Formats: sequence, structure tokens, C-alpha cells
Amino acid sequence: MRYIGLDLGTKTLGVAISDKLGMIASFYKTINFKEEEYESLLTPLKEIIDEYKIEKIVLGLPKNMNNSIGFAGERSINFKKILEDNLNMEVILEDERLSSVEANNIMIASDLSRNKRKKKVDALAATIILQRYLDRKD
Repeated sequence: MRYIGLDLGTKTLGVAISDKLGMIASFYKTINFKEEEYESLLTPLKEIIDEYKIEKIVLGLPKNMNNSIGFAGERSINFKKILEDNLNMEVILEDERLSSVEANNIMIASDLSRNKRKKKVDALAATIILQRYLDRKD
């Protein structure tokens, strides 16, 4: 089973894809969009889902450190509904706390410039979110 992992920001969507066995998450791309125009993401996501025969979506759920849901978490919950209503697929919410911090630390350790990190952080965070889900799903 193949999965797609998503990290939703205010203007970018990080995308990761699993291998065909659903064991390894890989960095795919970052999709830019106009703030709050989440429906504009449906067409590029549908193309990726069709091309790679994706069966499930794993969407990062940003929680506060005290486990409460804030504005960013509400945004992800609303996006989950948009995805389910329009793509007719199961969307799994995965706790994404500290995934962007982890992604930045990985890129800093790889000596990437701040500009390159900014362009790649969301897709790498999506990869981390998806891999966390894949590691514990069985």
C-alpha cells in the first residue's frame, strides 16, 4: 500500500510519498499556494495520487506541547475534511510536533544554507511525519 504524507503550512504544502510496500517515506516536493486557498491544492494532489496509485493520506496535525489543538491544528482538521470530501480517500491525522524542528536540524547538519532550508523544510517535515506513521502502523 502506498501513502502520501502532507505537512500543511499557511502558504506551502510539503509532500512525501512512501515506497510501494508502505515502509519508507521519501521527500517528494513542496507545493506553494495562496494563503487560505486550500482547494487549489486538490488538483496537484489528485495528479500525484493518481500517478503513484496512493491509497491513504497521512496529514500532519500540529498540536501544542500540552497536547491541545490550536489554530494550526484546526487548519489541518479543516483541510482533512476538504481532502476527504473531494478525494474520497481516508485521511489519517498524525501528530507532527517538532517535525519541522527535526527537519531543520537534519538540514543544518547537512550544511544547507538558510535559503535552501526554507525551500525544503515542509517536504522534509512531511517525510518525517509520514515515516513516523509508517513506523508504528503495524
